[in-house]
Amino acid sequence: MSSDSARFGDLFLEPQRNGLTRPKKVRGAGLPMVNMGELFAYPRIRDIPMDLVPVDRKEHHYILETGDLLFARQSLVLSGAGQCSIFLGNSVPTVFESHLIRCRLDARRSNSLFYFYFFRSPEGRRAIEAIVEQGAGASGIRGSDLVNVQVPNPPKRIQDEIAEILGSIDDRITLLRETNATLEAIAQALFKSWFVDFDPVRAKMEGRTPEGMDEATAALFPDGFETSELGEVPRGWLLQTFRDTIQIIGGGTPKTSNPDFWGGDIPWFSVVDAPGPSDVFVIDTEKHITEAGLHGSSTKLLPAGTTIISARGTVGKLALTGRVMAMNQSCYGLRGKAGDTYFTYFSATRLVQQLQQRAHGSVFDTITQETFSGVHVAYPQAPVVQAFDTAVDALMARIRENLFQAQTLSTLRDTLLPRLISGQLRLREAQTATEVALGGVLQA
Repeated sequence: MSSDSARFGDLFLEPQRNGLTRPKKVRGAGLPMVNMGELFAYPRIRDIPMDLVPVDRKEHHYILETGDLLFARQSLVLSGAGQCSIFLGNSVPTVFESHLIRCRLDARRSNSLFYFYFFRSPEGRRAIEAIVEQGAGASGIRGSDLVNVQVPNPPKRIQDEIAEILGSIDDRITLLRETNATLEAIAQALFKSWFVDFDPVRAKMEGRTPEGMDEATAALFPDGFETSELGEVPRGWLLQTFRDTIQIIGGGTPKTSNPDFWGGDIPWFSVVDAPGPSDVFVIDTEKHITEAGLHGSSTKLLPAGTTIISARGTVGKLALTGRVMAMNQSCYGLRGKAGDTYFTYFSATRLVQQLQQRAHGSVFDTITQETFSGVHVAYPQAPVVQAFDTAVDALMARIRENLFQAQTLSTLRDTLLPRLISGQLRLREAQTATEVALGGVLQA
């Protein structure tokens, strides 16, 4: 399929517009507002949490409509300037902030979802980067330049079909992530029940069998409490520092000036690779290193199932390694001394706020190994820890598998668009490939 091109601004229903300025002090009530944070976090914006801001009736022209494209006017990094998201609707009227440019296409002639995918493709990013202006502290684009960008302009029917194919892939990715959020919430609730609320202990005190627990697991819990510095804790559990319950692993960075150290097959984690809370696992990273880079630096291989916590600058970001990988020196790897995986991760999620409060540094907030010694926990016997890991293993394995499925679908989506636009791939072939991929996800 070949396609003609058009000036982007010629596809608009109305002129592009920058959004509202609302200082933080007035936020808290009113209409939801899409900020830069939402644009970078959600490519497809639909029913997400947002700041509320006061909006005057005269400012109705800032209200978004389904299909509006939003572009980041500024970013601290080149890759963020001109980043594109699409607004797919909200339960209440929603506005957008001044650092964003809204482009509203004429739906009779153009499919905005098609252009959303174009601007997120390599070709679309190249078109945006050609108009980026780089300043001392940030990069940005102007709306007056954005309207002059040349974009592909196939017939509307073709745009609709491409958007439907790619949209179906994104819908499946969204479903996988929503499923992960549910699964992670179940695992979090079980951890809270066992190790925060001590529900099994309370049940045994009352002569009841702990709900949803087999007899062998219930037997691992005591039937009473004792007083400690943390308050009432299960009898026989040890009052320990978090540091006493884990093995801490450091990271490192191979010399960036040595090309032999980079571009290999070993994922190398830094804080930019931290997953969203419900995704839990990191299964791939932005940068990879070689065997030479691994052995030529202080970084180490982390086994799958290692908890990573960012310890410098942006402290307290958490991830579980979904595969063997290395990491930089701004993070720590945590391995449970009871031989566990998930108990240590969920313990860290419960303790991260305390760790952040104890972070210190003259330039950057920093978590040191001593920081872990400043936080205390009621630590159960190893069989209880291992029983928890067994109880949530299927949930966590499903989360991990869903992430790999989402990664496969993302790769398919990102490879289809340029081939469809260039004519290297026919729509029917793309539909077949999509049906096969989605069928595999459904079977999994």
